[in-house]
Amino acid sequence: MARRILIVEPTATHRIALKAALVAAHYEVRAVATGQEGVRHMRGEIPDALIVNGWLPDMTVDNFCVAATALGNEIAPPVLTIIDEKTDAARLAALGAGASNVLARPVDRGWLLTHLRALLRCHETRAELRRRIDTAAQFGFAEDPGAFTRPARLAIVGGDSQHRTAMARSLRRRTVDEVTLMTATDAINASELADRGPEVFLLCPAVDSDSTLTLIAELRSRRGARRASIVAQYGPDDRIFAARALDQGVNGVIRSDASVEELNLRMLRHIRIKRQTDALRDSVDANLMMAAHDPLTGLFNRRYAMRYLLNLAKQPHAEDRGYGQLVLDVDLFKAVNDTHGHAAGDQVLRQIARRLQENVREGDLLARYGGEEFLVALPDCNLEEARITAERLRAAICGAPMSLPDGSHCRVTLSVGVACGLGAPEALLERADTALYRAKAAGRNRVVLADSSEPVIGDASGRIVPLGSHRNRAV
Repeated sequence: MARRILIVEPTATHRIALKAALVAAHYEVRAVATGQEGVRHMRGEIPDALIVNGWLPDMTVDNFCVAATALGNEIAPPVLTIIDEKTDAARLAALGAGASNVLARPVDRGWLLTHLRALLRCHETRAELRRRIDTAAQFGFAEDPGAFTRPARLAIVGGDSQHRTAMARSLRRRTVDEVTLMTATDAINASELADRGPEVFLLCPAVDSDSTLTLIAELRSRRGARRASIVAQYGPDDRIFAARALDQGVNGVIRSDASVEELNLRMLRHIRIKRQTDALRDSVDANLMMAAHDPLTGLFNRRYAMRYLLNLAKQPHAEDRGYGQLVLDVDLFKAVNDTHGHAAGDQVLRQIARRLQENVREGDLLARYGGEEFLVALPDCNLEEARITAERLRAAICGAPMSLPDGSHCRVTLSVGVACGLGAPEALLERADTALYRAKAAGRNRVVLADSSEPVIGDASGRIVPLGSHRNRAV
């Protein structure tokens, strides 16, 4: 669905121009003129992000950010502040007031949207982690994330030695964090250290900006840096590089001529957000592993999945989109147990779970629903997207044999029922389960859609063929 943006802008011409730019980019936009109007709007609906003028007629930006944080239920929406003065003092004042990022007028549409996308990516990751903690809390198992007291490891990468040394000296004076100077090769090697690598990479400008973009891509692909915070410096006249870096996944950009005070404020914010995200992720891992996971496969269990679906159903959805449910059942699984034994059956289930995990999106939920049955919840999707996901999962299972404890192999297949829509998850689940019955009756190893008057299925070769009326589930 379209992400919701709230504009708080006292000048009518600016307000209209901002709204037009965001609507053209397919955002759902509300625009108000005062801070109090913005607070009243947030009491009814929390937006995904805020764009706020650096001066408000009825309240300070500091107080507005405090109110937004209080209403944001622990994960406050990011605040993009737009200021009229292109001065260090104005930027520092906005950052000190609580802005997530600051842009100075005039702001062209592309520059604005690039920064907004970067803020939303970071916010949505934290919001999803918070939702999972809230789901666990409804079971009585979750605890609040603890304080992150270990100093963050910050690496300054590239650039000339004088520039790097000056920044390191400044950061060491103002923070308690470990600051290390690295070359690009050092950074790549350090990114393989998993939990022991740098948590924040500050990339200095390079003579060839393409080499920095390549470094960003390499860092994001390494297991030790995939969740690190990456901040790229850029020259005052090199916005094209900055925009490309943001769209490539860096957490933020900062001008290379920014003041020492601004550098420190921005680094402290990135460190704080990284620590909060890590604490949320650790809390999710610790609180849910035993309470909400299936001990055999490590997937979420049925109880957690149903609670998650209830929360998902309450989320606002666009008119032509809803959420999807896939019910997957291993075909003729009893034969695996009867022929090879229950230990072999357990090993096969673990392999199936692993393949399914490798083929769902990061935002999807995969659960073991019971026995040899699995459930996938797909937030914000339509029926065709759900069908494509189901076909990918079916192919992942039948595409290669499963290994058995005695060194032999066996082939297994999946039948999948697909439903997509709005409303109560129980009703959607019933439709998906009915589609699964039809898949079994039609010969197994196929996908059936629940929501068309003439259901269609993908057969074992991936072709789409019509399906007749079937009501009895084949086992």
